[in-house]
Amino acid sequence: MERRSNDRGFKENFVEGRHLKLSDLKQEVVKAGVKIKMEVYLFKTNIPEYPRPEFHVSRLKHDTNINGLRGIRRSDGFRNPGKGGLQWWSLDVGAEEVASAEKRLLEASCPDQTEEQAQRQQSFLGKFATSPAFLKTSRLGSYRFTFPLEEVLEAYSEQFCSGEPPVMRVFETVLYKQEVMYVVLVHSPANQEQFSKYPLLTDDPNAVCTHQDGRLIWRPEAMSGTHEYELVLRRDENLLEAQPVTSRPEFYVWDNVTVALHVDEQVLNFDAQRLRENLKFCHKGYSPTDKKCEFLDFPEAEEFVKELWPDFPSPLERAEGLN
Repeated sequence: MERRSNDRGFKENFVEGRHLKLSDLKQEVVKAGVKIKMEVYLFKTNIPEYPRPEFHVSRLKHDTNINGLRGIRRSDGFRNPGKGGLQWWSLDVGAEEVASAEKRLLEASCPDQTEEQAQRQQSFLGKFATSPAFLKTSRLGSYRFTFPLEEVLEAYSEQFCSGEPPVMRVFETVLYKQEVMYVVLVHSPANQEQFSKYPLLTDDPNAVCTHQDGRLIWRPEAMSGTHEYELVLRRDENLLEAQPVTSRPEFYVWDNVTVALHVDEQVLNFDAQRLRENLKFCHKGYSPTDKKCEFLDFPEAEEFVKELWPDFPSPLERAEGLN
């Protein structure tokens, strides 16, 4: 495990070429002798039982502030604003993905539910999906672009790969105070030698993240920043239940998956109209990741968007999310 400062001035610990599950991540921290505040969260042992679902995600999101939005509009696309030549997106997980993941979890945990039991089964997974990875708020700015994963990869293929499929690799695991970030690298086949030290993203059923049938499969290690519920399997009734904890809710680490597109000094272009169609407003979320990030109220944010896209017919919408 190594340590560095990111472009936003935050300290982060990282392991290259692997997506480490929490048990392996703890071993890496101990082996490296890392002495940081995050141990308070990562090494907690009193966390209530919680679900390990599998999300099939078909959309990516890119959050930005007013300066970032101005640059995106000027370039009609997305570039790397800092070092490293990478342009960052994260998974957009909504109510539909949570519902389908809950169905898969129920089929695996309670495969023989009767019709009567199924009618008594209440929805539970959304109560655990409370980390910033699931919220409609933003930690990066007041604006959010949301694109289908396939559209992003197709644009990248045409503009950076001469029409060939891009290569996807296991880039790194990054550890912050409370957040674990799994990074998937996307690059052109022309850069195989440059990135050959990173393993290819495979369809390993035990991996944290894979790519299958046009979707990213995410198997979160921890999906609640604050654990207010405990997952209970009622075997006699063949039901899964989210039961409120009786003690003080516990803080723990939470994880997420990001996609880093290698663009070097180029721009991943999209039509200006398409950019505006996929743009929404975000309220400020908990613990912004940029100390200097400026958030706007909705009227101010809407007015700025009108200045950038004066001929767009529809008003600015607010981002959707679970909470």
